[in-house]
Amino acid sequence: MNDNHMNVLVTGGSGPSGVAVAKALRQGGFRVFTVGSDKARIDAAAAQSGDGVTPLVRDLADLAGVHALRAELAETAGTMDAVIHLVGGWRGAQGITDQSDADWDFLERGAVTTLRNVSRVFFDDVAGSGAGRFAIVSSTAVEKPTAATASYVAAKAAAEAWTMAMADGLARSAAAAGTELRGAAVVLVVKALVDAGLRKAHPERTFPGATDVEDLAAAVVGLFSRPATDLNGRKLRLVPEPGMQAPAAHLTSLD
Repeated sequence: MNDNHMNVLVTGGSGPSGVAVAKALRQGGFRVFTVGSDKARIDAAAAQSGDGVTPLVRDLADLAGVHALRAELAETAGTMDAVIHLVGGWRGAQGITDQSDADWDFLERGAVTTLRNVSRVFFDDVAGSGAGRFAIVSSTAVEKPTAATASYVAAKAAAEAWTMAMADGLARSAAAAGTELRGAAVVLVVKALVDAGLRKAHPERTFPGATDVEDLAAAVVGLFSRPATDLNGRKLRLVPEPGMQAPAAHLTSLD
């Protein structure tokens, strides 16, 4: 494995998608740093991702903590070329009237507050990189909101809008500097994510339309081989057709 000296921060690195993305990036030669809120979980996830993945513990909903994270990384590794933001969560209800404040607070904190903090703190790193990338994962549910998913889709829609605004910021930053666009902010859209553990736990299920975390990881690595001008401010759908079994490169299409 050749180290290309590009630093990538994977937030929400404790879950199956974080493990898969960190592993694929490391195998691709990137220097990978993963962040989670629980030390035992993020350490275990980094170990699963392979040698060379550095785990870090932070509450990304705490802006001061995110600033401290950037300072620590700048001192030990340098600036981050990319951030893959995988923090999120799911809460649903029966309809509009039982959408609870507790569920909204949980979803807003995970999908919006952490994104705002991480993107504001690491924006200059991504904008200043020769191949800066910032990506989040969203849901097809945003395209067709239902009463039962009102809070979830509202939070996801806000996250998508923020990421599109970040894309505009990257374009304006490049224009102000008189340079070509090298950074890109992207939304990766899935219906659901599935991994080997989930399939093993539910052998009776087929998970139609779900995207395997390995395909998500391959799509993330692929972001670095596409021109920023083709990516910035775009949504990439990673939703396979019914019965389709293909690598992420074949599942991905630009809106």
